[in-house]
Amino acid sequence: MDTLISISLLTMLVATALSTIFVRDLFAVIMLFGIYSLLSAALFLDLDAPDVALTEAAIGAGIAPILMLGTLALVRRIPHSTPKVRKPVRKVIVPLLAVGLTGAALIYATFDMPAFADPMAAPHNHVAPRYLQQSVDEIDIPNVVTSVLASYRGFDTLGEVFVIFTAGIGVLALLGSLEKHRGETYWQFSDTSSLRHHTVLHVVSKILVPLILLYALYVQFHGDYSPGGGFQAGVIFAAAFILYTMIYGLELAHKVIVPKALFIAMVIGVLLYLGTGIATLSMGGNLLDYDVLAADPIAGQHIGIIVIELGVGICVASVMIAVFLSFAGHAVHSAQDGHAGEKPAEGEGAA
Repeated sequence: MDTLISISLLTMLVATALSTIFVRDLFAVIMLFGIYSLLSAALFLDLDAPDVALTEAAIGAGIAPILMLGTLALVRRIPHSTPKVRKPVRKVIVPLLAVGLTGAALIYATFDMPAFADPMAAPHNHVAPRYLQQSVDEIDIPNVVTSVLASYRGFDTLGEVFVIFTAGIGVLALLGSLEKHRGETYWQFSDTSSLRHHTVLHVVSKILVPLILLYALYVQFHGDYSPGGGFQAGVIFAAAFILYTMIYGLELAHKVIVPKALFIAMVIGVLLYLGTGIATLSMGGNLLDYDVLAADPIAGQHIGIIVIELGVGICVASVMIAVFLSFAGHAVHSAQDGHAGEKPAEGEGAA
């Protein structure tokens, strides 16, 4: 039965991926990407990887399509049809040769990899047993994934947090949200196209948003015992605020979320993680070795993991919200410029 489910999901994944190649409507492409991510999350769940499935569902099928739709609001829905121009043969052969050689080298490198699902592979006989057998005694956390990401591989996860922080700052800089526009950021443009006057959405959102925030808190602080953690909780938090903004509009969203506070929250999230590592060094331990944070090493591990996971959640949530608000502000600004540049219809007076 599991094999049949896996084959069905993989077949739908291939069909969805191929569909994105032939569809020209960018809105349909974005929807297909969301479906692809949702199918991937179902496949990960079928493969007993609930942490990865939760992350893929929250980001790939939740936040990413919304950000793509924000980008779509700034560009054409259907790309221009450009006439085909025949390129010189030399300019085509050189890139094709470079790509071909690189692909051949990568395929050759895979020959040294162990066979798929080989039980005698080194990771299955050395690394995985070490985590599974000793993490309970060293960290005493039922969710081994949290133990690996937050403790054993804490330094790698710190790098991932810095990547998210840097990516968020880079996107905001590219969109011009870090610059001042007449003394205000682009986020300060109000809109009149909110959905708050739709009664059904208004009522449903008032029920869903608090529940989503509550679930995000559960995922944040229960990630030691069940699938979840800072990455998933941060995205779920961001999804709640994004839903609120989409229904009630930017003007009310700015009253709930101060743009400057988002920049501060990004920095606080990174500093919580990095500060924990500096604290362990100053107390005589290794970087991100939480044993020294308390008299009992296991208690120290729990304290360190809770603090760094909180930093991850704050950083991820603030980056996601800031990027969305920046896209939304630019979309509203572009719409206002478009309406301002429209010419009056024939027969209408200037007044």
